[in-house]
Amino acid sequence: MTIERTEPATDAAERAMLEGWLDYHRQTLAWKCEGLTDAQLRTASVEPSPLSLMGLVRHMADVERNWFRRVLVNEDAGFLYWSDTEDEPDRDFHLTEADTWEESHATWQAEIAHARNNAARFALDDLSEGKHRRTGERFNVRWLYTHMIEEYARHNGHADLIRERLDGSTGE
Repeated sequence: MTIERTEPATDAAERAMLEGWLDYHRQTLAWKCEGLTDAQLRTASVEPSPLSLMGLVRHMADVERNWFRRVLVNEDAGFLYWSDTEDEPDRDFHLTEADTWEESHATWQAEIAHARNNAARFALDDLSEGKHRRTGERFNVRWLYTHMIEEYARHNGHADLIRERLDGSTGE
C-alpha cells in the first residue's frame, strides 16, 4: 500500500484548508512508517530517548482522542497508551515486542475517524463541550485544528529523522 498525500487547494475555504492540512500531516506520519517492520517501527531514535515511529503513532492516537473526544465532545474516554500517573510518563513510547504496527495503526485510524465525525458536528467558532483537564479552558474548533496541525508537523520532523536513521530514507 502506498500512502497518498494530498495538499489542500491553495484557494480552499478556511475549514477545508484546516482539515486538508491536518489530513496531509496525518498522511505524512503514515508515509514515514510505510514499508518498515514492527522491529524497525519500535526502534528508538537515540539513547536515552524512547522515541520511535510506532511510539509517535501511539502518541498521536491519544492526542486525537484527547482533543476530539475528551475535550471537544466531553466524552469520558480513557487514555489508550498515556498514563494518568506520574510514575509512568510517556508510556505511549515504552514499547515491547508485543506491540505491533497492526494494532497501533488500527487504533490511530479509529481515533482519526472519531475525530472527523465529532468535528463535523461543530462550526469553527463553536467552543468545545469539554475542558482541558489541567487548565479548565474550552477551545474553539479552529484552535483544535491549528493545534493538531502543529502537533503533527512537529512530530513529523521527529519521524523524518527516525526514518532516515533506520534506512536512509528522507523526504519532506
